[in-house]
Amino acid sequence: MDRVSRPLLAVLNGVRHDPPPVWFMRQAGRYLPEYRALRADKGGFLALVHDSEAAAEVTLQPIRRFGFDGAILFSDILVIPHAMGQDLTFGPGEGPRLSPPLLDGVFAGLEAVPGRLTAIYETVRRVAAALPPETTLLGFAGAPWTVATYMVAGAGSKEQAAARRLAYGDPQAFGALIEAIEAATLDYLIGQIDAGVHAVQLFDSWAGSLSPAQYADWVIAPTARLTAKLHAARPGVPVIGFPKGSGGKLPAYARETGVDAVGIDETVDPAWAHAKLPADLPVQGNLDPLALIAGGAALESAVQTILSAFSMRPHIFNLGHGILPDTPIAHVEQALALLRRPVAPR
Repeated sequence: MDRVSRPLLAVLNGVRHDPPPVWFMRQAGRYLPEYRALRADKGGFLALVHDSEAAAEVTLQPIRRFGFDGAILFSDILVIPHAMGQDLTFGPGEGPRLSPPLLDGVFAGLEAVPGRLTAIYETVRRVAAALPPETTLLGFAGAPWTVATYMVAGAGSKEQAAARRLAYGDPQAFGALIEAIEAATLDYLIGQIDAGVHAVQLFDSWAGSLSPAQYADWVIAPTARLTAKLHAARPGVPVIGFPKGSGGKLPAYARETGVDAVGIDETVDPAWAHAKLPADLPVQGNLDPLALIAGGAALESAVQTILSAFSMRPHIFNLGHGILPDTPIAHVEQALALLRRPVAPR
């Protein structure tokens, strides 16, 4: 099937589309009753990720219910440190834990277990075989900086202080860790592409915690290297970069990383983004997840603001971050109805 037949993939290749294609970050997850039922049946989150049949079902659930233009692989960014040899657990109500934490940045003692990714590639194959032909399948990974923050601290952390201290205090050790994450991530994304994804997204969830100099070293530079290697290894597969919290550093990210599209979080004024980002660069975003929860007139106004700001460039409608568990299904339906209204003749 050609790219134009998949609207989301066409936009990633620079084609404007009215109405814009849409998918939501974390669209396969806890706001869906069918997901909650499957999760209760299958047990813990990591077990669900490594159950290819169940993970494929979770990936497909929002496509069946809403007809999103993109399906995002059901997995987690921390499968990379798990494959690099850290132990990974998800405790009830406490978030992910990685052990041992790499507070000194030394990862040489870890024994890589690449087989931990095998089930995820099988999930991709199952989803690719089951998706409607017009739907784009998106793979993903955490960007090196964000993954490193978890590996160093052993968990999510306030202000990512442990990783930032290590990066200042021993940039050589931290740089070696970043490069190891890059290498593992490159292999992982190539594996997803070979299994059937059409495009990939790099989630840099903690990009906003860095000073300008550290941002250049640990967000832009690793992302640029990884994107260049992906483009060389699998030409024609678009890369979406999502550097959450980047604010005024977003234009530099867009210019210098080589990504094919930039995801914009909800704190960014879309009119500013349109004015400052490179002309014709595809953008993705940036509805506030709380506006989606609010629904009604607030949601309609927010949707219209975003559509107006990005009306003259390739745009994928999305949230500015992940959908929240208490999001009403009816409000997702409202947003999609607003987006899919017939376009008035110009």
